[in-house]
Amino acid sequence: MKQPEQFEKIVNKIVQSDDVHAKWLNSLSMMENTGARKISKYEHPVHTNIIVLKHAAEEARHAYYLKKQISKLAKDSCPDYSYPYLLAPIESYHYLQQLDVKACRYIKNKLSLEGRALKHGAYLLVTYAIEVRADMLYGIYQDALTRNGSKVNVKSIIAEEEGHLEEMQRMLEVFHPQWQQLAEDMCAVEKKLFEHWVSAIGKVLRYNTDLVE
Repeated sequence: MKQPEQFEKIVNKIVQSDDVHAKWLNSLSMMENTGARKISKYEHPVHTNIIVLKHAAEEARHAYYLKKQISKLAKDSCPDYSYPYLLAPIESYHYLQQLDVKACRYIKNKLSLEGRALKHGAYLLVTYAIEVRADMLYGIYQDALTRNGSKVNVKSIIAEEEGHLEEMQRMLEVFHPQWQQLAEDMCAVEKKLFEHWVSAIGKVLRYNTDLVE
């Protein structure tokens, strides 16, 4: 089964159960929050431009927005990011962490960069790959929400993620003349991590009696 089709099937199952759906939202919120914290950690104390500040603020807002959406499904559900309140918690937690580590290793080996330059390159490539993924993920998720008449919606996130992708492309063009190849390589790395994450969520759903076909 092709990747988007498999993911669409999984998301369609997720939105059928309020309990599972709440954990899905909480997992996405946690991952957006992880991204926001990583960007804040990357920020230079002096030389930080408005795009990076905007990106950090919007990622944090996405985490908050997704968390707020949970109340439309189950009030007082998923109070924090503890394992019982997430789908595939280990894979969800490690997804961005592993991508960041792999990006740093790739840049060091490919471009021989170190220190601040390495961190900057990793920020650009990781963010680009995640924004490409977010475009697919939130698009398929919103379609499932619409089909099921859900009170939850992620349209505002979709619009902002599209803007992020354009910004990352412009910054990558400045970063390296062969940015397209670098971005393609990083998207290939992210694809494997995403497939592993989706597979882990699929296993969770198979054990959920509410979603047995």
